Amino acid sequence: MKFRIVSACALFALAAAVCSAQEGSMKMTMSGTCAKPDTQQSVPAGDKDGHMFSISSGKCTVKGDIGDAKGKDGIWADHGDGTATKENVKGMFVETLESGDKVFYSYSETTMMKAGAPQSATNTYQITGGTGKMKAIKGSGTCKLTSGGSDGSMKFTCSGTYMMGAAQ
Repeated sequence: MKFRIVSACALFALAAAVCSAQEGSMKMTMSGTCAKPDTQQSVPAGDKDGHMFSISSGKCTVKGDIGDAKGKDGIWADHGDGTATKENVKGMFVETLESGDKVFYSYSETTMMKAGAPQSATNTYQITGGTGKMKAIKGSGTCKLTSGGSDGSMKFTCSGTYMMGAAQ
């Protein structure tokens, strides 16, 4: 529960790198690291010991490109429902590119926990839009996250596809 970072990291990663382009949609991969959450709160669900509802937010670094736009960093916020061994979260990730444009991701993630710390996670994401040149972007994909060590960080790798729609 305390590491919603995983979700955010994964989303950031997805936004970043393009491997190959095809007509219509383009493939992308991304990687990076999310620090432990900047903000994190949880409350007991009340139905059984160890069942918690939580909310958290944090920051990530992102390596990758979307076309010729380079990823820089991102922020995430999510809410979850979990126990000492597993947490399910839903959240938003906002990636900022070097140009200042942003890409918006919504995600759902499952995190495996051990002794209250995240060990690994998987998520699915949807690219819902952006700002500037990324205003009409749409896409989807998946991410895998692993523990970054005792500092509470999470490392992520993501892959998926995106399309640039006509700006309105």
